[in-house]
Amino acid sequence: MKAVLLIDFGSTYTKITAVDLDTCDLLGTAASYTTVESDINHGLAHALEILERKIGHVDFAETYACSSAAGGLKMISIGLVPELTVQAAKEASLGAGAKIMKTYSYQITKSDIREINELEPDIILLSGGTDGGNSETILHNAKKLREVTWDAPIIIAGNRSCVDECEEILQEKQVFVCENVMPELGKLNILPTQELIREIFLKKIVQGKGLTEAKDLVSDIIMPTPSAMLTAMELLADGCEGESGIGNLIGVDLGGATTDIYSIADGSPTGANTIFKGIQEPYAKRTVEGDIGMRYSIGGILEAGGVQEIAKRAGLSVEKVNQMVKHLNDHKDLIPEDMEYESLDYGLAAMAVETAVHRHAGTIEQVYTPMGEAYLQTGKDLRSVENVIVTGGALIHAREVTKIASYALYRKEHPEALLPEKANIWVDDKYILASMGLLSKVYPKAALDIMKREITNYGN
Repeated sequence: MKAVLLIDFGSTYTKITAVDLDTCDLLGTAASYTTVESDINHGLAHALEILERKIGHVDFAETYACSSAAGGLKMISIGLVPELTVQAAKEASLGAGAKIMKTYSYQITKSDIREINELEPDIILLSGGTDGGNSETILHNAKKLREVTWDAPIIIAGNRSCVDECEEILQEKQVFVCENVMPELGKLNILPTQELIREIFLKKIVQGKGLTEAKDLVSDIIMPTPSAMLTAMELLADGCEGESGIGNLIGVDLGGATTDIYSIADGSPTGANTIFKGIQEPYAKRTVEGDIGMRYSIGGILEAGGVQEIAKRAGLSVEKVNQMVKHLNDHKDLIPEDMEYESLDYGLAAMAVETAVHRHAGTIEQVYTPMGEAYLQTGKDLRSVENVIVTGGALIHAREVTKIASYALYRKEHPEALLPEKANIWVDDKYILASMGLLSKVYPKAALDIMKREITNYGN
């Protein structure tokens, strides 16, 4: 048996997964509270004890880890125009597994510099201008960034005509130069920046998260956890050499504080009379809804859907929902143990999923042109997506998980949303997606085999 241990150092829980590469079997999983405030080894050691009680003693040939501990990879993105280079920088950051703390457009100010110092980001991404285009703004912003006192690496990924000058301006800072995230108007070039962000995360950021304490056990910390999730979903959708995937998908990771949505699909307009507006979005896309979560961000769910709608879905009175939400705000670690709280969590989860996928997906509207009727598409067209995969504690432990997952599909109440009309529902009930993303960097076929076997397909 060639056993491999995969570790996900989360902000709340450290989750571990053991697999046998010889048979492509999942040996077992375990979790324990992350102890990054003291020594991250404590939480890891406890998880290993739990795993050993389940599967017995195992000598691991290799060990890999990902992390979102201590807040994950926190980034600030600076660009020129909100709908163009700022959006391109944001796509690059999110696709690399980062948490976007703030985006800035046009020329940044002294108050922006003060805010950046207060936010204490892990990385600052400076972009702006197409190649040979506007240089005034990115040069201004480079000069202002000299005033940042917080020590964070700065990635310059803007107009190539002035990156050398920007690098010279910021010579006293830790600077990395990358290809322009938008070399031509509307054209994304985010993969080089994503790779650089991950490299900086590995070499510079991990040390600051306390993860070096686990180095004796861990062979390598490969990537931020959201990046591992995106990698797993790409593999599951597209397959690898010698084995096919399941096809295009939407992924939903519903957490206590945020909801991450992933789509692995082209998303280009399919109708002959459809006009596309904005930048072409990436094939593998991730968005993070920081105001939508089952405990820390309940307020965002209530604001998005309204307490009356959530009460209706939960089958409870508005007064009861308000009372229970107040209790949850005071007891964020509460796990539902009675029917009323299970019903409330159903209503909250359904609204969280619906809200987050609608923000992620593209929209379409009917317009009239001199040539006649046409349609204007913004964002990705996900109508042809065949699979929805859900993960996160609030979903994988829910009694009606497939019904909650169905809120990621098209609903007639929102005709403008470009969401699938019908799709297979998959549930990551063993919580292995991030681990399989890790494993896929070294053993992609084994990771794909395990996912196709262990992630439950409930059909459509």
